[in-house]
Amino acid sequence: MEKIASFTVDHLKLKPGIYVSRKDHAGNTTLTTFDIRMTSPNDEPVLNTAEVHTIEHLGATYLRNDPDWKENVIYFGPMGCRTGFYLILAGDLESEDVVELVRSLFAWIAAFEGDVPGASPKDCGNYLDMNLPMARFVARRYLSQTLDSIGPDSLHYPQ
Repeated sequence: MEKIASFTVDHLKLKPGIYVSRKDHAGNTTLTTFDIRMTSPNDEPVLNTAEVHTIEHLGATYLRNDPDWKENVIYFGPMGCRTGFYLILAGDLESEDVVELVRSLFAWIAAFEGDVPGASPKDCGNYLDMNLPMARFVARRYLSQTLDSIGPDSLHYPQ
C-alpha cells in the first residue's frame, strides 16, 4: 500500500500552526483539509481526551454557526495523535485564507463560559469526558504562542 500523504510530513520538524493537509475533489467542489496543529509532535505532551472532546464540541458549534463560513464547513474533529484537529472546508483554499477564522474560533473557545454544547447523555455518547478549563487553557496557549504571531513557517509544512 502507498503511504498516505499525512505520513509523509516530517513530524520531527513540524511545529504548531495551520497547514493545508490535502485537497480533494467531490464533483466540481474542492475540499481543503487543514491541519490545525496545536502542539509540537513528539516534542510536547499531547492533548488529553477530555480537552480534545470539549474543543471538538465547541469548535463544531462555533464553525457551523459562523455567518461567513458555516456553508463551507464539512468537518471539524481531532487528530488521532491528539496534537491538533482537522478542519475540512469546501473551497480551494490556502492556510492564509483561514487564519482569521481559526484565530476567532480559538479566541471564542478561550473565553467560553457556561455549558458545553451537546454535553449531555441525550446528545453525546461520552458526555462526561469533558474538561472546559483545560480546553480554555490550551486554546489560550495556542492563541498566544502560535496564532497571535503566525508566520510563513507555521502556514506551510516544513520540507
